[in-house]
Amino acid sequence: MRRLAAALALFIPATAALGVDAQSAGREMSDAFLGGNIAAVWVAMTPQMQQAFGSAEDVQGFRDEVGRQFGTETAVLDEAVQAPAPGIELYVRTSAWSSAEAPVLMQWAFDADGRVAGFSVTQKPTLAESRFLDYRTKATLHLPFRGEWFVVWGGRTLEQNYHAANRAQRFAFDFVISRDGATHGGDAARLDSYYCWDQPILAPGAGVVAAVTADLPDNPIGTTDPRHPAGNHVVIDLGNGEFAFLAHMQEGSITVAVGDRVVAGDTLGRCGNSGNTSEPHLHMHLQTTTDLANGEGLPAQFVDYVANGQNITRGEPEAGQIVSATPE
Repeated sequence: MRRLAAALALFIPATAALGVDAQSAGREMSDAFLGGNIAAVWVAMTPQMQQAFGSAEDVQGFRDEVGRQFGTETAVLDEAVQAPAPGIELYVRTSAWSSAEAPVLMQWAFDADGRVAGFSVTQKPTLAESRFLDYRTKATLHLPFRGEWFVVWGGRTLEQNYHAANRAQRFAFDFVISRDGATHGGDAARLDSYYCWDQPILAPGAGVVAAVTADLPDNPIGTTDPRHPAGNHVVIDLGNGEFAFLAHMQEGSITVAVGDRVVAGDTLGRCGNSGNTSEPHLHMHLQTTTDLANGEGLPAQFVDYVANGQNITRGEPEAGQIVSATPE
């Protein structure tokens, strides 16, 4: 079953609550969507969401496709609210549907003004099987950036990390920079308003550049490029069957080529918004091959970093943490 979704590609679970009753708002939007009151859904959306859909008629088309694939909602099994930072509150509804063998998730993301900033309907994911749960990273890895970054997705459960449903990205991370509970300042439609935009992305360890894509455009806010999931990216062969993917870099910013040798801290490129991403951020994961579609994910344990003010000698960052390299 393919995923039915409309941006937000980057749902952000974390800790800080907003002034939004997400449960009531989520129920209201769910009832409107399921009941065919598409006009109410449309007017509640942010301009970026409206741009992502295109028109109220396209929302209706999405509603029709949901019905064709899943049937009708027959019972609400669970409701949950994640109080996220930076700047999003998420209502998650798990339901039984007449034509779906597995439960279906409906998710509504609300901004600080109560506007719909993200919406998806998808069959409930399950954890990807992995033979590497007890794996210890062989390469010596350092965080691939300078300064403090926020871990949007990271960890081994689906609640911590939606990547965990994907075999290759089973242990992946997404990072942004957050200030005062937001990922941007000023005009949210401008890429350069996002704090991590144009920040240098560094090699996490020593190795040989195995693959590069560098010429894809950066997506305007409100659009994504699912045909090129990783966007502009660098793959580093760290040796011992470990390959590091660093994705969504800025068009034209990558400074390395296939065959180059790098060491930890070398600049690879700059943070961008290329590929299947809704706003600038860095995606990183380890896997067993250079083929994004066919590799098996490997745990990535970093050394000598700070997580929420605590020095970590070796560990795996988790969603909701603020991480930075240990000061020298």
